[in-house]
Amino acid sequence: MNAAIVTIGDEILIGQIIDTNSAWIAQQLNLTGVQIKEIRSISDNHQAILNTLRDFESGMDLVVLTGGLGPTKDDITKKSLAEYFESRMVENQEVLIHIGELFKKRGFSLTETNRQQAILPHNCIPLKNNSGTAAGMWFERSGTIFVSMPGVPFEMKGIVNDELLPRLQSMINGNVIIHKTIMTQGVPESYLAAKIKDWEEALPDDIKLAYLPRPGIVRLRMTAIGKNRDYLNVLLQQEEIKLLSIISDDVFATEDISLEQFIGNLLKEKKLSLSTAESCTGGNIASSLTSVAGSSAYFIGSVVAYSNEIKINELGVSKDDIENYGAVSEKVVTAMAQNVRIKMKTDFGIATSGIAGPSGGTEEKPVGTTWIAVSSAEKCIARRFNFGEHRGRTIDRATLTSLNMLRKIILGIEIKP
Repeated sequence: MNAAIVTIGDEILIGQIIDTNSAWIAQQLNLTGVQIKEIRSISDNHQAILNTLRDFESGMDLVVLTGGLGPTKDDITKKSLAEYFESRMVENQEVLIHIGELFKKRGFSLTETNRQQAILPHNCIPLKNNSGTAAGMWFERSGTIFVSMPGVPFEMKGIVNDELLPRLQSMINGNVIIHKTIMTQGVPESYLAAKIKDWEEALPDDIKLAYLPRPGIVRLRMTAIGKNRDYLNVLLQQEEIKLLSIISDDVFATEDISLEQFIGNLLKEKKLSLSTAESCTGGNIASSLTSVAGSSAYFIGSVVAYSNEIKINELGVSKDDIENYGAVSEKVVTAMAQNVRIKMKTDFGIATSGIAGPSGGTEEKPVGTTWIAVSSAEKCIARRFNFGEHRGRTIDRATLTSLNMLRKIILGIEIKP
């Protein structure tokens, strides 16, 4: 089954909001065995909607639309669909009862505007929205299924999970699509590609490889497509073993998981605690760690020691060491990592000190120079890196590299100079 995804809304086109719906829908459909052929964003414009429906009717098995189903005048998707499918508008009693019950639970009375949400094209199949008032709509014509859903993410996701996917799964008897993701940190995409070139070229025809890079991280996604799920799973496992034998030092997870989530799971599993002392990263390591639910079980706190005075007064860094070696030095970052661990009584301490830029670099320490240290009661390991001249990327890469150094120390993996 081939599919197109359409997001409707001027707010997307002018950059006011980011379209996260398409990515999520594509992921869910793909796991069901649906192949996404196109994703398109269009304006809240009657003719644009009609043109898009015409474009996709002849070439797609499934067209999924989100947006424009609200109760206000600028939400025109429902009327456009009614025209395209030559529908008359009727009040759907099931939807009306659902809307009334929803408002009653929330302590509001049903207004005429909200009642309009129950008026739907007569030839659509309503898809229940358990989280809101805008019902989804399912149309079929000329062998193509059209599904329209609200653009509010949590409402859309509810309809996809409760209504759309179960219907599609009962219809699909074609290929199985299985993904396997390998997460790497600290090795650029081009270097990674060179390391696994021979393995990639020898991949079976059933498996395709995709490189999904972002600063500091490269996801390797293997996709197996075929009729037999068990056969494909075995094939992926065999190729995963071969791949890990080549790049095991660069891999932090064999599932699609963030490094901060992996670290959190590892610390909880081993009942270990962590604190951070951050200079150039400005609290970004702490922010990434606390973005994970349940991080209070292992993350104790942080000192953002941006100035030398804070390094000296709060972390006990020697003033002489700062003057003799500089704040961006092995001596200083080691003291920061050791002292924050002692100060906060944690099993590990991470420290960063660097020149994020765009100014402040010297010939000896150019912009991007960053020292990172990880301390435990047994040892403290510090390494120097150069993360480049882009300030944001330097901070992100320093954050990820810090967490990956911690991972290696916990797991007893050598951290190479």
